[in-house]
Amino acid sequence: MTSTSTAPAPTRSGTALLAVLMAAVIATVAASDMVVLMLPEIGTEFGASEAELAWVVTGFLLVFSVGIPLYGRLSDRVSLRRLFAFALLTYAAGNLVCALSPTLVVLVAGRILTGVGAAAIPVLSVIAVTRLLPANRRAVGIGVLSAGSGIGTAAGPAVGGVVGELFGWPALFWSVLVLSLLLLPAALRVLPDEVPAGQGRLDLPGGILLGAGAGLVLFGMTQAQVSGFSTPLSWGSLVVAVSALALFGWRTARVDQPFVPPALFADRAYRNSLLIAFLAMVVNLGGLVFVPLLVVEVNGLTPGEGALVMIPAGVSVALLSPLMGRLADRVGTRATVFVGLVLVGLSSLLLSTLTDGSSVIPAGAGVLGLSVGFVLVITTVVGAVAGGLPAEQAGSGIGILQGAQFLGAGTGPAVFGVLASARQQGDSGAINPFFSGHDGAAYSDVFLAMTGIVVLLLFVAARLRPAERPTGARTRETSDAGPR
Repeated sequence: MTSTSTAPAPTRSGTALLAVLMAAVIATVAASDMVVLMLPEIGTEFGASEAELAWVVTGFLLVFSVGIPLYGRLSDRVSLRRLFAFALLTYAAGNLVCALSPTLVVLVAGRILTGVGAAAIPVLSVIAVTRLLPANRRAVGIGVLSAGSGIGTAAGPAVGGVVGELFGWPALFWSVLVLSLLLLPAALRVLPDEVPAGQGRLDLPGGILLGAGAGLVLFGMTQAQVSGFSTPLSWGSLVVAVSALALFGWRTARVDQPFVPPALFADRAYRNSLLIAFLAMVVNLGGLVFVPLLVVEVNGLTPGEGALVMIPAGVSVALLSPLMGRLADRVGTRATVFVGLVLVGLSSLLLSTLTDGSSVIPAGAGVLGLSVGFVLVITTVVGAVAGGLPAEQAGSGIGILQGAQFLGAGTGPAVFGVLASARQQGDSGAINPFFSGHDGAAYSDVFLAMTGIVVLLLFVAARLRPAERPTGARTRETSDAGPR
């Protein structure tokens, strides 16, 4: 990936920009699963089954996954200020509908509308950092956004459970509605209204095929997590998704102005970055889901006590993410990704070996290393892609990268859930020969599978460009100006 971008557009304050973007990322990421702990109460109020309640989460996630690449492409043609304002207003409107919902159908519709707005925030935030910060601050900016994502992921269920229990589930949506409206004037102040120089028409059919494929992959994985891959709704969705993505590839190769520039996929570094982002998120979300299950089912903790095991990981990610950006900036992409992957692999191997129910300390240490290593990997990969793409490809490239990351989040828990279920039904010992416990053998196998994925990723990371110079070094030579 060879950057041809020019000096960043001026903005009032790099610090103010990052503060607004980080707050927006926290709010939208937390919203994706803040309602999970309140689903039983919502089901009781509306008389809904578990399958019907699942749409409160699934509806949001489906639109979110479809919207990410679309917003990335639109950012090449519409100003960041207008797109961000539209996203926050739509997000607020969706939360208003949810808060006032008289029926489950209206609640699901509100969550879908919320997803339309929320999908824009992560991808537009990365694009804003890329365009508006000087090159020597972009890695730190990506790290700050990663910290926001980590905080939102960790805080979503916890805050949702506390607020919902104290004030009722509608209070969740009222609180996010107020936050999004407060962020709107701040976003209008720090984001520019310049229109990018996008040329030609937008390939809407190609965008629809890409979005439909991504959404159906996530839907099929969600159904597999509930009832397994053998159900027609699960495998049928995946078959249609593959067909849609194949048609997207066929169209991309044949139209004059495709939705995604083919040159993106011709770049080996970009393809490797996509694979790393996807599989690293598969492992990360698998860990974030299965460690709490482990400490509840094997260690005998309550859900509240199990959440405490996750707190050190969330705090560490929040504190270390900006520093990780600086590390990647100084050391280089390949070395930093390697360090992160090794930390993830050792942590998943620790979880596979020592989480036998005798103590929760290995579980806490394992998820801590898993989370820190993942953020080190994803911060570096996103920063390298954002800084290396030509200006005319940045929106599309970042949108697809984040879409791959989000699909990994939906794929990991589903695949590992099926593996855990199969191993539990088999009633056999753990594959890991160093696992000495009797309880939790299925969990040991899940974490061992994560270790295997990390080993594969180490080979992929070896194909990243070894001599790519850190952004900071390039900046010192070119004296790139920008906000400080």
